[in-house]
Amino acid sequence: MTSSLALSRLLQLCSANLPVGGFSFSQGLEQAVELGWIDSADSTYDWCHTYLQQAMLHSDLPLLALQFEALQKHKLSEFEHNEAWITATRESSEILMADLAMGKAMLRLLGNLQDLQTHQHFAVTQQFQSLSFISSFALAACLFDMQPDDMLTGFAWTYIDNQVAAATKLVPLGQTQSQNLLFKLAAFIPHCVANYQRGPVNELGQSLVGLSMASSWHEQQYSRLFRS
Repeated sequence: MTSSLALSRLLQLCSANLPVGGFSFSQGLEQAVELGWIDSADSTYDWCHTYLQQAMLHSDLPLLALQFEALQKHKLSEFEHNEAWITATRESSEILMADLAMGKAMLRLLGNLQDLQTHQHFAVTQQFQSLSFISSFALAACLFDMQPDDMLTGFAWTYIDNQVAAATKLVPLGQTQSQNLLFKLAAFIPHCVANYQRGPVNELGQSLVGLSMASSWHEQQYSRLFRS
């Protein structure tokens, strides 16, 4: 059962105020809006739901679970191996840059949370100069003593929260439309947590061609609100 403190830590980790820079990245959404692929709340829902079905179920959540388990069992060599696989699954230079930038910011934050410095996993924050956001999120979940399902739920929430926040500015969407989108997308998160792909790391991955193309083209977009 999730304790009140663990729930508070989860809310902190998933807060838009967490200084990891998630608000700076659109994950290809900005170019998709520029191309006319996304122009409404419905098409925003389709974009986000597709990512949940494909990347979350087949790549992000299983890799996050593996990283959490590796840390819990103190298997740092396995943790490093999985980290290399995670970065290999980022399909464009912008998506990889965003993932590493957010991961590095998370590492920096964890290293400066003074009350964590006696935790058994705290030393891991000193061993890596850089980590993906998935790996650093798993590390934060260990440091915050979260339950695995709570961690997975929180990670999926951070994705839809960032995407809907970006869509609110880009499409644009009204505040009520955005809240309806969050409400609808969040209903799919329990399915993701219960049904993500299990298996060895070398069987995990996804290919979202449209997302990869949008992210790559975004590098050349004439004017941008977001870094990726």
